[in-house]
Amino acid sequence: MQRRSALKLTAGIAGLATLPSLAQTTRPIRLVVPYPPGGPLDTVARALAERVKDTLGLVIVENKPGAGGNLGADLVAKAAPDSNMLVMGAVATHAINPWLYARMPYDSLRDFTPITGVAQVPNVLVMNPETAARFGIHSVGDLVRYAKAHPGQLNYGSGGNGSAGHLAGEMFKAQAGVFMVHIPYAGGNPAQLALLSGQVDLNFDNMASASGNIKAGKLKALAVTTARRARAMPELPAIAETGAALAGFDVNTWFGLFGPARLPAEQLQQLNKAFVSALNTPELQSRLASLLAEPMPSSPSQFGEFVKRERAKYERVVKASGAKVD
Repeated sequence: MQRRSALKLTAGIAGLATLPSLAQTTRPIRLVVPYPPGGPLDTVARALAERVKDTLGLVIVENKPGAGGNLGADLVAKAAPDSNMLVMGAVATHAINPWLYARMPYDSLRDFTPITGVAQVPNVLVMNPETAARFGIHSVGDLVRYAKAHPGQLNYGSGGNGSAGHLAGEMFKAQAGVFMVHIPYAGGNPAQLALLSGQVDLNFDNMASASGNIKAGKLKALAVTTARRARAMPELPAIAETGAALAGFDVNTWFGLFGPARLPAEQLQQLNKAFVSALNTPELQSRLASLLAEPMPSSPSQFGEFVKRERAKYERVVKASGAKVD
């Protein structure tokens, strides 16, 4: 009798070992990237999907670009809480677009559940080296002094009205008390080409796209736009530390994970734990470093408060700039 019981127990344990894991029995997660393939958000989304497959199961990355990221974000905003859909939102979709677009298909606070921040990429204030030498501008202080003495004589380019580079320039003008002319281009690359050729004097560029020309000496970097110095270029000061008037200056390109509104608490906890663990692995941190991005894992509440602050900040900046997209 005891022998039969022992055999049954052994068989039961063996059977449990062959049961599929929780990750294997759940439905695949659809992770929407609201931008085209190949960019930093897409690259990081795919790296994250690979890292969490053992705990969350299959994560399918879907690119749904359009309307400045609004199209893809709206798919998740309209999804059911238990739909297993997530979006890699960004500063544009959740903090800038609500004030830039005359009509928004979603509310970036009410229609989403923040899960965790993922990463931020610093922007950098860069000048054409010949222009900087001609005007004697070697620092942010020099730039402010020259701009005050010559209002409207300096111009800066950006990837378009309402872009991160445009709004960084508007914030800089407002805090420093200077006037510079904004020249929008159809994207970040044309704006950088205009700077390299001397058509514009300075840009507030994405560090990842500008770093090659900075290292080659084709662009002169004055400072980073984040609140603290960037890990990728620690020798550059933060704009915020260059003068009392510029204290608190903080502009960067960030992105993070959101689910639909009313995401079940247990699922939210599971997602946050899995993605934060992935972001803390050396492999993911190395991948982010190669993109000049800095990880920003957080709790859902921390990330939610961060998004609220960013929304409020860009409301002021966008309204002051007068930028609009119909």
